[in-house]
Amino acid sequence: MTEIWVVRHGETPWNVVRRVQGWEDIPLNEKGVEQAQALGKHLATLRATGDGVDAIYTSDLKRAHHTASILADSLGLPLNIEPGVRERHFGVLQGLIYGEMDQHAPEAAKVWRSRDPDAELPGGESLGFFHRRVVQAIDDIAAKHLGQRVMVVSHGGAMDIIWRHATQVSLRVPREAPLLNASLNRLSVSKDGWKLINWGDVRHLERGASDDITSS
Repeated sequence: MTEIWVVRHGETPWNVVRRVQGWEDIPLNEKGVEQAQALGKHLATLRATGDGVDAIYTSDLKRAHHTASILADSLGLPLNIEPGVRERHFGVLQGLIYGEMDQHAPEAAKVWRSRDPDAELPGGESLGFFHRRVVQAIDDIAAKHLGQRVMVVSHGGAMDIIWRHATQVSLRVPREAPLLNASLNRLSVSKDGWKLINWGDVRHLERGASDDITSS
């Protein structure tokens, strides 16, 4: 069994205005850096009491990589890049504000809302392909770290996939899980499957985190 600690990157300017990020390489804003620093201090405290992680993996996108770099520095651990936990490619929807999708890309917005796993976003990834990519990446990481705890810094969309896979919730139903910036989310991965330990922990943050559906 491997225990996976999933972290969503800190807040970005596009999170604030609800703009779809996808593969757009948007940096953290000042609050996002502060969130990562607060989580880093919390993790360092946990590590000092014997409740730490053995390795850190991160998406290669800037907002996740910066968050992970702050955490890695706090823990004195090297940083491993895993493109498989990168956010979904939202194609022509990237750069659009959520409320303006229908105005600027109505067909793509219809595909996005349908949650059809086989429907491809124009210029982007289907939900089913995205699901397979993320699950495979987590399974590969877990297989490399049997009996250990591993932190994975990723994105809101990828976290939604992880939550659904662990809870066996269909890709087709509306999202239920909170996907909070700089949150700590724990699950176990074993030959018997994935199981949630806890989700959406932001007690380490002094202020509330952003929970954005589209700007992952």
